[in-house]
Amino acid sequence: MTRRVVVTGMGAVTPLGQGVAATWDGFVAGRSGIRRIEAFDPSRLDSQIAGEVRDFDASAVLDRKELRRFDRYIQFGLVAGREALDQAGLPGRMDGELAERTGVILGSGLGGVATLFDNVLLMAARGPDRISPFFIPMGIANVASGQLAISFGPTGPNFATVSACATGGHAIGEAWETIRRSDAEVMLAGGVEAGIHEAVVGGFASMKALSTRNDDPAAASRPFDRARDGFVIAEGGAVLVLESLDHAQARRAEPLAEVIGYGATADASHITLPPPGGIGAVRAARRAIEKAGIDPAEVGHVNAHATSTPEGDRPELDGMRTVFGDHAPNVLITANKSMIGHTLGAAGAISAIATIQALRTGCVPPTINLDDPDPAAEGLDIVTGTARNADVRVGLSNAFGFGGQNSALLFRRWEG
Repeated sequence: MTRRVVVTGMGAVTPLGQGVAATWDGFVAGRSGIRRIEAFDPSRLDSQIAGEVRDFDASAVLDRKELRRFDRYIQFGLVAGREALDQAGLPGRMDGELAERTGVILGSGLGGVATLFDNVLLMAARGPDRISPFFIPMGIANVASGQLAISFGPTGPNFATVSACATGGHAIGEAWETIRRSDAEVMLAGGVEAGIHEAVVGGFASMKALSTRNDDPAAASRPFDRARDGFVIAEGGAVLVLESLDHAQARRAEPLAEVIGYGATADASHITLPPPGGIGAVRAARRAIEKAGIDPAEVGHVNAHATSTPEGDRPELDGMRTVFGDHAPNVLITANKSMIGHTLGAAGAISAIATIQALRTGCVPPTINLDDPDPAAEGLDIVTGTARNADVRVGLSNAFGFGGQNSALLFRRWEG
């Protein structure tokens, strides 16, 4: 028999606030977390705006020494992980059989890029003997996943996914598969990113991938809008606790939602541009629906990847028409990157949490800044203006990455 897997805990750090509650309140209110960059002076850049995590406080999880020795992306993972474990009712430190049957898959698209660039600049200016001894363990992309185990005790499967903006979705999907094949009973899974650094922003800007609406940051991220001119870079993290239903019920944990499907595909066409019709995303969604054993007409909500790039949004809309057919006009679509920007490796995990919250609360957040919809959106129900109350039972969370890598996750409202 196929094992059922539920979500029992969630944690988040986003430009809308620290914690799932603050993030969800911001989404529902249609509040933007995008401002002029404060982490450094952005005046040399064409794009000077970002979704930064402001007033971030990791002191409840890390002491002063650890704060100096952990890159910001690792700190995001530990804070979000602790929140998720607390909601799931799991101990502060695991041991024994629980530790052995719990694993972690926490991905990052870039890893500790601030650590990387700062140490390279230091070496260039003062020589290699001035490189920090923590340079490598702070910078490599798998250490956030490893550090969750070191801090909280899980000794089961542990690795990082790295698939650009699909990273968080792949982490959750692979954690689901890990539990389904009985390699673990509990998995912490998600994505983290802290890439707001002049070199990173400059790199994306040189590709002409970023919005240059610097005079109006809150209106810069415009998924599906004709006037969209690129994505807004952002940072953050999200971690989910996935658990076999039997294990959750045995310890009387309250499921928040059920994970019912996962699809992963490659476009195999272009490193940054989706293929016409979004066929790679279509195949990922269809695979998730097939694994779930449901009809496409049962899906009532899509949390779109929708980055606000001129060439990226349209194929996703075309793909939804293909996947859902005659049912497409009945699916409520939203794009939370309109409020927080694009958190890269964390995006898929944040999207998953937003999808679960929509199913739990019966409320679909709006897509803000959608004033003049792309013609490809005609006939589709993109929630705009204000949040909409809706009885949705199944939601699809999309995440697509540079390199042509796609993930699709299906969640079902928990009804006992």
